[in-house]
Amino acid sequence: MNVFANRKTRALIFIMCALVLSGFIITHFYYKSVNASVDPRIVPARKLYENYNLFARENKLDSIFWLMDTIESIYSRVEHYRNSFEVGVLYNNRAAACLSLSINEEDVTLKDSLLEVANESINNSITIYENWLMSYDGKSEQELKKDLEKGFLVGLEDYDEVDQQKFLHKRIKEIIEAQVETKRRLSVSYTNLGLVYRHQLQYEAAALSYQKAIDNWDRNLTAENNLNKLLGRPEKKRNLIQKLFPPERVQN
Repeated sequence: MNVFANRKTRALIFIMCALVLSGFIITHFYYKSVNASVDPRIVPARKLYENYNLFARENKLDSIFWLMDTIESIYSRVEHYRNSFEVGVLYNNRAAACLSLSINEEDVTLKDSLLEVANESINNSITIYENWLMSYDGKSEQELKKDLEKGFLVGLEDYDEVDQQKFLHKRIKEIIEAQVETKRRLSVSYTNLGLVYRHQLQYEAAALSYQKAIDNWDRNLTAENNLNKLLGRPEKKRNLIQKLFPPERVQN
């Protein structure tokens, strides 16, 4: 009886190991295929961006500024990406780093300088997001392909047609996903702009910025509560669903 049970246990372990191994193999080839279709011109920027959360967690702000500048220089080499939503993200993250530095800065002159840099960076991100949405928001896959087919492929002539179409298809998918996300990113930018104005004691401008943030994304609880503070209204509490799936998990 024990021998039979041991055999069943060994068989079960073998099956489980085989399933786990198969999962690893499938995952490996899936991500290898996805990564192979990413535009090779901006792969270095994507790899560099993997360090952002690490630097942010460790509060390495100097490293964040270096990272943002380096990544932006990569995107700026390709015309398609110079005013892309990715660059808007860079500007907003640069602004967030300046805001973090300014909060506890005791030197008034330096604090004001950091807030001015944050203000300029946020406005750049807002301009990029709004122009990007005017160009791409609501467009179908077929419309995007028609818009991108010529300009996007400039600089990819060394790759064969199959690879070029892979890069194009992947970029179209990224843009379709960004049609929703960029509206939320725009909302985050307006929230950060409100924070800048609040620190500059420009309360009316701060309130207008928070309202624009809410207009662009009605689930932006951070902007709503910041506006509530300014207007002397009670803050909203997160419900259970919001605690489990907070909208702030959306990347900037």
